[in-house]
This record gives sequence, structure tokens and C-alpha cells, in this order.
Amino acid sequence: MPKTKDDSKVDIFQLLLETSEKQKSRRAQLLEQLKVKEFFEEGSISVNTRTCQGLECELCIKLCPSKALYWRDGKVGIIEELCVYCGACVLCCIVDDCIKITRKRPDGKIESFSKPSEVVLLFNSINTQRRHDRLESLFPDAETYLKRYRKF
Repeated sequence: MPKTKDDSKVDIFQLLLETSEKQKSRRAQLLEQLKVKEFFEEGSISVNTRTCQGLECELCIKLCPSKALYWRDGKVGIIEELCVYCGACVLCCIVDDCIKITRKRPDGKIESFSKPSEVVLLFNSINTQRRHDRLESLFPDAETYLKRYRKF
């Protein structure tokens, strides 16, 4: 077992935790400089280089709000630390299943999409839920609604 200067055992789990915290801190600093509000802390993104029409469109690179996509050796490269897993690249991609994003919401729900139509459906369901939650917070029951809008 590796030992430190004081001959105590090294805790590998503590080292991994420290590395993870450093990565989160670096990511926060990078995104702060770009003025991008981070919505999804955990996720993954991949580009299928076989189907990518990169040189012909460049849309994903142009529309990425955090500038996480760039050109590298004639392919689309990804800086994972900058990606906020927003879905803008998938939404504008001209090829289905070229860019795949998997992300984890704060409530633990995992979402995965790789087609513009899937992004639109996902955004619609998210916005519908937000509208429902807002309406419910304003009017938790019918009585509250009637008290506010009933005219005598």
C-alpha cells in the first residue's frame, strides 16, 4: 500500500472525492467567466463522427452557449468541463442520432436524447410541468381561486 510521509495509509476514496471537487470547482470557474447559468451538473455528451456533417454545417459549434464544442482535426471536439448539457447542439443538428446527450436532473431523473424532435418534446413537457407548478402555487385549491376571482 502507498504510504505518506507520516507512514499512514492513503485513502483512495478521499483522493477521488478531492479530485471530483476540484473538477466541479474548475467547471464553475469556467462557466462563470462565460456567464452561462448551469442547469445540469451531471451528464455526458458524445458525437458520432461517422454521421457528423461537421464541415458542411457547423451549426452545433456556432450555437453552443458555453462554447464546449470546437473543431479538432476535422472533427467536432468536446470540452466536457464546459458542457451544460442544455441540448442546443442536438436541437440544431441536421443529422438524427449524431449528438447524444444524457443528463441528470437535480431530482435524480435521467434524460437522454439524440434527435431534435426528442428535445422539443422534452422541453414542452418541462415547460408544461413548470406552468402547472406555478398555477398550483398560486391556487392550491378551488376555494383560493374563487376567493380571488368570484365577483359578488
